[in-house]
Amino acid sequence: MRLAEILGYDTEQIFDKITEKLQAWGEAAVSSLPNLALAIIIMFSTVFLGKAVKKYSHKYLNRININPTISRFLSQILFLGILVLGVMLSLSALELSKTVSSILAGLGIMGLALGFAFQDTAANFMSGVFITFNQPYKIGDIIQTKDGHEGTVIDVNLRVTKIKTYNGPIVHVPNRMLFQEYFINFTEAGKRRVQIDCGVSYGENLEEVQKVALAAMQDLPSRLKSEEPSIFWTGFGDSSINFTLNVWVSFTQNEINFIPARNEAILALKKAFDEKGITIPFPIRTLDFGIKGGVAMREEFQGLKWTSQEEVSN
Repeated sequence: MRLAEILGYDTEQIFDKITEKLQAWGEAAVSSLPNLALAIIIMFSTVFLGKAVKKYSHKYLNRININPTISRFLSQILFLGILVLGVMLSLSALELSKTVSSILAGLGIMGLALGFAFQDTAANFMSGVFITFNQPYKIGDIIQTKDGHEGTVIDVNLRVTKIKTYNGPIVHVPNRMLFQEYFINFTEAGKRRVQIDCGVSYGENLEEVQKVALAAMQDLPSRLKSEEPSIFWTGFGDSSINFTLNVWVSFTQNEINFIPARNEAILALKKAFDEKGITIPFPIRTLDFGIKGGVAMREEFQGLKWTSQEEVSN
C-alpha cells in the first residue's frame, strides 16, 4: 500500500497539484522571457554607455584643463551613477519594484554598519574628496608633511597622497593626515629662500665682510633676480661672529633651484672670502692653568724644578 494512501491522501490529487504548480511556473517563466530579455538588454546597454561616458568625459575634462584627479573622480562618479540607474531599470523591467526598495533599504543599513567599521577609511575618502576639489596641493607640487616627509606629489587619489621623496622612496600619506594636520607647500609661492649659515673671525671688519658676502651673491646663476640677497648677523659664537646669508630662488614645478643655489652660494662665498683674506675660523680653545685659573702655561712651569734622569738614578 502506498505511503500517501496510508496517510489518507489521494495520490492523483497530489500529482495534479504538483503538475499545476509546475505548469504555472513554466507559464510565468515563458511570459516573463520578454521582460528578462529587456532587463538584460538594459543592463548591457547601461554598462556600455557608462564606459563610453567615463572615457569621453575624462578626455573632455582634461582638454579644458581640469585637474587630472578631479576629472578622474567625476568620470568615475558618472560611470557609477549610470550603472546604478541601469540596475534600477532592469529590476523595474522584471516587475521587481518591491525588490528594489528592499535592496535600497539593505544597502542603507549595510552602509551604516560599514561606516562605523571603517571610520578611518571613510575619513580618508571624505578628506580625499575635499582635497580633490579645494586643491591645497596638486600633482607636481613639493610639500612637507607634519611628520617631516618632503618630496614631490606624484598622485592624489581618494584614499592616499603619494609623495616621492628626494632619496627615491615613495611615501603613501593618508588624506585625513593632510586634511586635518598642517603641511608646507613649497611650490605654491613660486619662490624659496636659501639660507647659508657662516661665521668670521673676531678680528674682521664686519662692514667689509657684509659688503663682500652680498657682492658674491649677485652673480649666482640660480638666484632670483627680482629679490636682492640679504645678510643678518645672528650672534657671537665661541670662535666667530655668526651670520645668515639669504638668497631667493625660483621654486616652481618646472624650475627648482633650491639645491643648486645652495651649492653655488657656498662656493661663491668661500672664494670671495679667500680673495679678500677674510678668515672663517676653526674652533679656538683657551687653556688656563693654576688653581684659580687665569695663569698661562709658561708662568705655571717657571717655578718648577726639572730633575734629570741621572739625578733620579743617583
